[in-house]
Amino acid sequence: MKAIIVEDEPLALEELQYIIQKHSHIDVVETFEDGLDAFKYLQTQQVDVVFLDINVPSIDGMLLARNIHQFAVKPFIVFTTAHKDFAAEAFEIEAFDYILKPFNERRIEGVLNKLESTSNTGATAPAAVATATASTVSVANTKVNLNKGDRIFVTDTDAIYYIEADEKLTHVFTKDEEFVLTMTISEFIDKLPAEQFFRSHRSYCINLSKVQEIIPWYNSTYMVKLFDIEPQIPVSRSRIKAFRELMHL
Repeated sequence: MKAIIVEDEPLALEELQYIIQKHSHIDVVETFEDGLDAFKYLQTQQVDVVFLDINVPSIDGMLLARNIHQFAVKPFIVFTTAHKDFAAEAFEIEAFDYILKPFNERRIEGVLNKLESTSNTGATAPAAVATATASTVSVANTKVNLNKGDRIFVTDTDAIYYIEADEKLTHVFTKDEEFVLTMTISEFIDKLPAEQFFRSHRSYCINLSKVQEIIPWYNSTYMVKLFDIEPQIPVSRSRIKAFRELMHL
């Protein structure tokens, strides 16, 4: 597969190129700091993937993506951005995926694997979107509905600190609120970005981005302290190995 990167931050560009080279056979044929230059290139050259930062000069990433979406042969678009606010708009134009900065190497590796797998099946960009939106790392599941009484709160998944099982009910905790859902913890976890949430215990799942402290506990296990809240969440012995790998322990 051939790809271009549209990115005006040199360090981010260098890091993304390195991860692509390390974890895939995707060939980055050109890089651009300017959206207009990238658009001119794409008018005469065909690529399979565009890694596209949203905040680039001349033509911003969203406008460029909307123009690319009109092409007869559409490359896959993977947005790279520090802002979550554009996720819904990215979904509307059938972006393949949406990667947040600072980059998470495992997250990008998963996207690269999906790209190559989709390419091997001969799928076109819209078909790839169907695959992406059905997966646990899709643009679509950056928000979930949480019920409290008769009200439904559309909640950014990043606002969730941890989830706790209670038989067939699930308790979802944000910084200031608790929501009780009539589904199992496994059913709810399936709605969340897999790269961000970790099932630390049969009864608990934590948001890895909220981890403040990892406390050694009995029998070589851990307790996890999250930012802003008091409860400490256990990591069971069966999940220790995976947790250590994720947290580079």
